[in-house]
Amino acid sequence: MNMNMAHDARTGGVLVLDYGSQYTQLIARRVREHGVYAELYPWNVPAETALALEPNGIILSGGPHSVYGEDAPSLPTWVIESKLPVLGICYGMQLITRVLGGQVNRAAEREYGHAVLTRGAENTDPLFSGLPSSLDVWMSHGDRIDQPPAGFISLGASQNSPYAAIGDPARRWYGVQFHPEVVHTAHGHDILQRFTVDICACDTSWTPANFAEQAITNIRERVQDGRVIMGLSGGVDSLVAATLIHRAIGDRLVSIFVNTGLLRAHEPTTVAETARTTVGINLVAVDATERFLEALQGVTDPEKKRKIIGRLFIKVFEEEAARIQNVAFLGQGTIYPDVIESAAKDRPNAQVIKTHHNVGGLPEDMSLELIEPLRYLFKDEVRRLGLELGLPEEIVWRQPFPGPGLAIRCLGEVNFQRLETLRAADKIYREALQAAGLMREVSQAYAALLPVKSVGVMGDQRTYAETIVLRAVTTEDFMTADWARLPYELLAEVSNRIVNEVDGVNRVVYDISTKPPATIEWE
Repeated sequence: MNMNMAHDARTGGVLVLDYGSQYTQLIARRVREHGVYAELYPWNVPAETALALEPNGIILSGGPHSVYGEDAPSLPTWVIESKLPVLGICYGMQLITRVLGGQVNRAAEREYGHAVLTRGAENTDPLFSGLPSSLDVWMSHGDRIDQPPAGFISLGASQNSPYAAIGDPARRWYGVQFHPEVVHTAHGHDILQRFTVDICACDTSWTPANFAEQAITNIRERVQDGRVIMGLSGGVDSLVAATLIHRAIGDRLVSIFVNTGLLRAHEPTTVAETARTTVGINLVAVDATERFLEALQGVTDPEKKRKIIGRLFIKVFEEEAARIQNVAFLGQGTIYPDVIESAAKDRPNAQVIKTHHNVGGLPEDMSLELIEPLRYLFKDEVRRLGLELGLPEEIVWRQPFPGPGLAIRCLGEVNFQRLETLRAADKIYREALQAAGLMREVSQAYAALLPVKSVGVMGDQRTYAETIVLRAVTTEDFMTADWARLPYELLAEVSNRIVNEVDGVNRVVYDISTKPPATIEWE
């Protein structure tokens, strides 16, 4: 796995080996909260690639497999030979146990969700130092440890797992059956700190400022005298990435703003003004509305929509690049949550949730080389970096907007009239949230248009019109999310305005689904 914007401060951190868990990137994010750099690699990464980072420790993630399965991922021999501290989480713990001679068996009763970890009174191991003897933890497993390897002792048990936490303090190898990276595990944050800072003695100097300085240096070294083109969507990710590249090479970055016809109300104007006046970016505006709507005509499958949009984006970029000499690179605002949900390429043991146009929809014969300075940052880290770069708060805290735009919020057929309907409803919703002071309280909020018609009555007349769904979520990391408990009065106001002001809509509903099982976007 290539990290375009690696930086010197990452040495002395931890490697997270990915075994396919949907929480893997969350492990890295939690570790970084302690100022410790964590970098993710697939479990079968070559030893020379991983150890080149001079890590102080290794974390093995969870995963969907059983260690006894035919295609079960294995533990690389270089991990054992490295003599580094290791923490195995869920599948990672079971893998350690089996490889080192312990016994892993199918549990009589599986544990999914809340459980209680009880530690023995004699437990003074540094992994749990200073923590309560009883901890609420989050489990997700069907196998369990029945006999730990030689040298390992029990550090805690749950109702169904006699060895829910084990350790070999002399070797500094540990395993936990639960997931310390999720917020549902009490003191999970502390457990990761004790492993990375106390046991591994990792450096704690990783900050957005350090990242920005080294990223700018790396961009200069990589691009040399070349030029970069980059698409701006108006979202914080692409703008922060463009700002980093602009700081590195100045006007040799040409940012291309493509009006796809899939943007929110007034965005074609505001995006261009922000880029030119706030950052000073050399911007080319391209109106490709007709091309995108023609390409999407009759397409209703969300994966096809995403791939069509991604490929057409690249085609437009390459057409513009042909007008500019010495362009060899394409800049993108890809971030970690994009990567995890487009898992097929980089994470062979994970399941694809959906393809993001900027990581899964690019053509194999693309002539431009990618520059992705934010590829391994989480959304909250991108915002911190944006503030560090001096971007205004109103830009940094702008609501996230997907690369495919309103095409994936306009479920079913995408055409100009349905997009106009959606734009009008979404504008009303966002204006109401802003007026109520709630835009910073919710992590993401938007309106979507459903391909569902229902009977209504307006002015004593029967109507048969479409449905708008309102979505608002709260989240720390965009890997998991809860639905926002918006005031009933606000929802009533928005519903009333949409039905009365937006033609073709006679029903408004509110989405109260969490992620998982739902995703934040509808498509």
